[in-house]
Amino acid sequence: MNGFASRAAAALMVVACPAMPAAAADVAAGKAKAGECTPCHGANGLAVAPDAPNLAGDSVYYLTAQLKAFRGGERKHEQMSIIAKGLTDEDIADLAAWFSAITVTATLPKVE
Repeated sequence: MNGFASRAAAALMVVACPAMPAAAADVAAGKAKAGECTPCHGANGLAVAPDAPNLAGDSVYYLTAQLKAFRGGERKHEQMSIIAKGLTDEDIADLAAWFSAITVTATLPKVE
């Protein structure tokens, strides 16, 4: 690849790819930190509270963005805004890694 093509490919990657979470993620640490999430989002990321979303299997990018939005005040929720304020970037990366690593399967109903 010539110099121009290399620079063009690099520029395209910067524009086309979403930003990676800032901190290195640790799935095991995320699992340990997720205990506080259990009352609403369930031990396995499947919500037990009727107004809480499932977190299992969500994208690491989505989870990271939402937790940072709660922490920064761009997104508001009575409980989540308080909880997220205490999260560091490392906490958010670990939690996102844990919940995104959970595999969710669906079974379609039998229709005759």
